Amino acid sequence: MTTTAEIVTFRLVEGTDTAAFLAAAEDMGPFLRSTGAMIQRTLSSDDTGLWTDHITWTSLDAAKSAAAQMFERPEAQPFMAMISPEGMDMRHATILMQME
Repeated sequence: MTTTAEIVTFRLVEGTDTAAFLAAAEDMGPFLRSTGAMIQRTLSSDDTGLWTDHITWTSLDAAKSAAAQMFERPEAQPFMAMISPEGMDMRHATILMQME
């Protein structure tokens, strides 16, 4: 099985409450789990305010399918509304090694 990493970097809209953003991210959990293809998700932020949403998927097709559905899912709207569209970057990469 070839797993795929989805790596999205972004900044929040000015004035966004971090706790509200994390709650909105958590609210997407049922949708992500319902795909049957999400293996793991990590959401992090550095000291400059750059966030990284790192999701491990079972395949590239599954990652792309979920990303396309994201914009149509009502539970994703609060999360997406808090992300600044300027400078947002999404990429996919084949996972070649992983350590736990």
